[in-house]
Amino acid sequence: MVSRVEPTVSTADEPGDDTLLARTAQGDAAAFRLLVRRHLPLVTRVARRMLQDEAEAEDIAQETLLRLWRGAKGLELGPGGARPWLARVASNLAIDRIRAGRNTTVTDEVPEQEAPPSQLRALTQAETARRVDQALAELPERQRQALVLFHYEGLSQVEVGRAIGVSDEAVESLLARARRSLKATLRTEWRQLLPDSDSGSG
Repeated sequence: MVSRVEPTVSTADEPGDDTLLARTAQGDAAAFRLLVRRHLPLVTRVARRMLQDEAEAEDIAQETLLRLWRGAKGLELGPGGARPWLARVASNLAIDRIRAGRNTTVTDEVPEQEAPPSQLRALTQAETARRVDQALAELPERQRQALVLFHYEGLSQVEVGRAIGVSDEAVESLLARARRSLKATLRTEWRQLLPDSDSGSG
């Protein structure tokens, strides 16, 4: 099992992913632990955003990193290091989980008793988040993958393309269609989902 660890900021003194992967391929557990420490937060976030379920996301993160350990000998990394590969595996595993119908969405019930303003604000925010998550879940799988990796995880369009196996132009098209769908579905809430996007894009 891969234990939960806090992210570590990479420094010039640390070996790159390619070096760590080569050591991992030789059975170096310490090198693998450093890869886990470096990339587990990303993998967990991708899975969580795709599934909206913490336990499911942790399962996906475990499986993704175990696949890295098992497949280290045959894996070739590009200029983005292990990040695009891990993002692709995590998002594909999440889609498999969605297709299997094993993920569940839990929503809070509105309390019957009178609630103070702070609680009402929290309920409003929770409802907005629920609507955003629902709209995201209704997107076609490739659009959702592109959106999560680009807007939430900060991968470049080129990195997203490598992660999901399409061209840079295809990523741009996927993002544009996803934004249009979300804008139509959410209207005012869509800006919360895409805080850095240009209001005129798509």
